[in-house]
Amino acid sequence: MKNKLVWLLAFTYMIFNISCVRKKPDTEYVFTYAENHPKDYPTTLGAFEFAELVEEKSNGRIVIDVVYDGKLGDELSVIKQLKFGGIDFARASISPLSNEVSILNVLQMPYLYRDEEHMWNVLYSEIGEEILAEFEGSGIVPLSFYTAGARNFYNNVRTIENIKDLEGLKIRVQQSDLMKDMVKMLGAEPVAQEYSQVYASLQRGVIDGAENNIPSYISAMHFQYAKYYTKDEHTRVPEMQICSNVTWNKLSAEDKKLIKEAAVESSIYERRIWEEKEKLYEDELVDKGIEINTLSVDERADFKRILEPLYEKYCRDYMDLIERINDK
Repeated sequence: MKNKLVWLLAFTYMIFNISCVRKKPDTEYVFTYAENHPKDYPTTLGAFEFAELVEEKSNGRIVIDVVYDGKLGDELSVIKQLKFGGIDFARASISPLSNEVSILNVLQMPYLYRDEEHMWNVLYSEIGEEILAEFEGSGIVPLSFYTAGARNFYNNVRTIENIKDLEGLKIRVQQSDLMKDMVKMLGAEPVAQEYSQVYASLQRGVIDGAENNIPSYISAMHFQYAKYYTKDEHTRVPEMQICSNVTWNKLSAEDKKLIKEAAVESSIYERRIWEEKEKLYEDELVDKGIEINTLSVDERADFKRILEPLYEKYCRDYMDLIERINDK
């Protein structure tokens, strides 16, 4: 019942919003784009850039209306709506997308990448192309990858300097079996919640902490109730720009080409904005008195060793792919 209500509200908002878009005389399409982050968040700014590029490249024939702040629903409901054409475009984390395309589990394995550069060398290579090809038949058309930085632990109890410091902490995770198992293996108690619930849960003490990147930590105001932020970089979970297959089939080959080009160009833009924002946000957190520490190389290696069984559990059929990623 709750899901039906969310979809109904989202659909009503979408119809009202489209009716308010000022169409130019030569506009052929007005599409919706769902984004659950605030207006000034890096991925949202990337979405605005994508929309601007599409309109420019199509000479105004294609207009994309970016609806941010999660007004069209959380990522799981957006993906469902997008599959049947209720939403045209979206930006989503690969965590919920892995429910539709299982190979995406590989890309969110803990300590898969050496660093950010290694991740992009993988995503924009033949490996990335093979992964995108797995979307065939899913009802979703992948357009480009976005960065979401590195995910780190934060909490309101203590500084995390080693695995023992995680013991007993109630840590919010995404609604993903992989993330639940990861936190459990590190000795903490995973609490699966929608992103929108985290602030209130921290405030009420339902959870002790969570794990996310710095821009999300500050934009969602989680720092107000979780003063300890540890840069352990346990995962780098890229985001994706996606399109409904229903919408995609309406487009000409020329329009598909220009939309893909705009998506890749906006990806480069979003990565630059992310880097700039992340540095500004970290400086701001230090000024606010947040305690930020970096996990030592030895401790990070210990985390990685403990989490190695997850590879066999979740990626048994893709171990050759993981080896290729390690060699990249």
